[in-house]
Amino acid sequence: MSRGAGELATRRKLMEHLRRFGSVTVLNGHIHQIVQKVEGNVTFHTARSTSYPQPAAGVGTGPGPLKVPAEQLSTMLGVTSVSVVKHPRSLALSDATLA
Repeated sequence: MSRGAGELATRRKLMEHLRRFGSVTVLNGHIHQIVQKVEGNVTFHTARSTSYPQPAAGVGTGPGPLKVPAEQLSTMLGVTSVSVVKHPRSLALSDATLA
């Protein structure tokens, strides 16, 4: 099995395990892109980069940091905060730039 096929099989198994839950939120970071996606009962949310921005997935000439004017950089970097809301029980995600 190739590496790509193995990763796809692992992903399918993971999604099968998560289906039994009513709602799942996956939070991750360190990819330097903002990605938000819903797949069935699973919501994926990627935090904004804190070091250097990448182009949006499928946009740009390839991997590598975006070259932006210094005065615009703080508008592209930031943090994501997560709060638990007790009623109704859910997560509140808040993205903020460094600007």
